[in-house]
Amino acid sequence: MSWIAALGRAALGLLAAMGRVAMFFGTSVTHLLRPPFYPRELALALLNIGWLSLPVVGLTAIFTGGALALQIYAGGARFNAEAVVPQIVAIGMVRELGPVLVGLMIAARVTSSIAAEIATMKVTEQIDALVTLSTHPMKYLTVPRVLAATLVVPLLVAVGDVIGIFGGYAVATGTLGFNAAAYIQNTVDFLQMRDITSSLVKGAVFGCIAALMGCYFGMNSGRGAQGVGRATKGSVEAAAVLILAANFVLTGVFFSV
Repeated sequence: MSWIAALGRAALGLLAAMGRVAMFFGTSVTHLLRPPFYPRELALALLNIGWLSLPVVGLTAIFTGGALALQIYAGGARFNAEAVVPQIVAIGMVRELGPVLVGLMIAARVTSSIAAEIATMKVTEQIDALVTLSTHPMKYLTVPRVLAATLVVPLLVAVGDVIGIFGGYAVATGTLGFNAAAYIQNTVDFLQMRDITSSLVKGAVFGCIAALMGCYFGMNSGRGAQGVGRATKGSVEAAAVLILAANFVLTGVFFSV
């Protein structure tokens, strides 16, 4: 019966962790609505999460779009359906690959950075210094980062979608023999507003998750270098898993039959 007890302990631990994260998120939301505000911290977070993430998002999207076009063409050739490349590339990038890949890149780049930064501040007692100066750590450290990620990641997703579709366009017209004007027209005609809306909503949710996990694990890190390392690793793992789970739920909400 020991395995049943171990399973129960794991389930209780998971539920307790979910409760702590939910309370952390609720506290962040309440501080979002109350002064004082820190526009400089928000601007820095927007710059770091948004502008500085563009290169990795762009490169990821363009190679993914190109590879997707090649795969769809090769698969469609088996049953004479090569002409569907523009439509499938567009819907694949906008509905799924664009938001998910951008979310995972943000988790890898931003979540780890936030967790390491805040955990280091905790280890070096800089967070205690903020409290001494009557500055609430949640309001100064967490709220600007979570708000910035929620606002700017949908823009990164939109950019990633466009670049990914362009990657498929470049491969299809450059090596697969597609007509450029017909490719663009098929892409525009096939996409619906629901596809674009779902992509942007996913971006906002994924950005919030990525920043929230970085702040949560950073604030609750252990002492010393090992504590910082565990917080950084745990934040990226949790953000990636939650992003994929949220993608499943949101896909069901937007596209359930």
